[in-house]
Amino acid sequence: MISRFAIVLVAALCIHGIGPELRLASANHSETLVPIELSIGDAVINVSFEPGDLSLPHARVLNWVRQSACAVTEYYGGFPVRKANLEVVPVGEGKGVVSGRTVILDQTPVIRVGLSRFATDSSLQEDWIMTHEMVHLAFPSVAYEHHWIEEGIATYVEPIARAQIGDLQPRQVWRELVDGLPKGLPRPGDEGLDNTHTWGRTYWGGALFCLMADIEIHRRTSNRYGLQDALRGIVRAGGNMNDDWALTRVLKLGDDATGVPVLMELYDQMKAKPVTPDLSALWGELGVRPSGDSVVFDEGAPLASVVRSIMARRSTPGGACAEVGVPPGSTTNAANFLTFEAAP
Repeated sequence: MISRFAIVLVAALCIHGIGPELRLASANHSETLVPIELSIGDAVINVSFEPGDLSLPHARVLNWVRQSACAVTEYYGGFPVRKANLEVVPVGEGKGVVSGRTVILDQTPVIRVGLSRFATDSSLQEDWIMTHEMVHLAFPSVAYEHHWIEEGIATYVEPIARAQIGDLQPRQVWRELVDGLPKGLPRPGDEGLDNTHTWGRTYWGGALFCLMADIEIHRRTSNRYGLQDALRGIVRAGGNMNDDWALTRVLKLGDDATGVPVLMELYDQMKAKPVTPDLSALWGELGVRPSGDSVVFDEGAPLASVVRSIMARRSTPGGACAEVGVPPGSTTNAANFLTFEAAP
């Protein structure tokens, strides 16, 4: 199995201007740049297509944008900003979504994605970049040394959000955590998350922080709350990408939303020194057992209920997001298609 994050480094290089620039595919006809307005609850996403050829009709691309936005809407209980602009740039290379970048221009978030002219329905269905970029909208901008939490949240939340609307199988979410999180562990010379700015520590080290926080919040609150509730609380307090906030302010707001000081405690532990959890032991406690290119969920594990709670759908999105991507015959709760097996 090829991980969805196998190309994250390429995307990251493009985002930070190190890799090749987005090159427009040669256009045989003129494309309109008039934005197409998508309404997602109370939010509006203005989607524009830059000149260039695409093998897919614009309607299919817009459906992909909407589905990604609905995953974020489900996870956060609403789209995190009232207005965002999205630019689709046809490129003459690759086979699907080749890069993504999110910035603030004139006080409005702008997501810019490079979409291969050869993209297919399946490449959009498998894409994680659009949802990843939209998750960035739901967290305040913080100082450079905290970039790990911005990328870590986007890396961790994206697959869970997609699973909660039925767009991704829970087994795939956890298999990729099993495969990816070791890349975020400290290496010799590590000085903590705030001081170690490697790719692995930024993306997967940040995701490791998120998983550890999620588990601990669930454990202390008997599964009443999790990281999802903390992040929703931050958005409810007005925190999104439009704002520049101190990280401690953001984390305290998240802790206030759950009633337990897990985020601040974990940050104090991990910010300036290496913390190396025993991932093998953690998977055993959670009941997540690797099996081939997937995982098996063990209902007899001590923290199996935490896995169920993390994956559970919290609400039924209304309007444009109703039942987006949910497999036929499933209910509104993603935990209902997360199948556990008895311990051997």
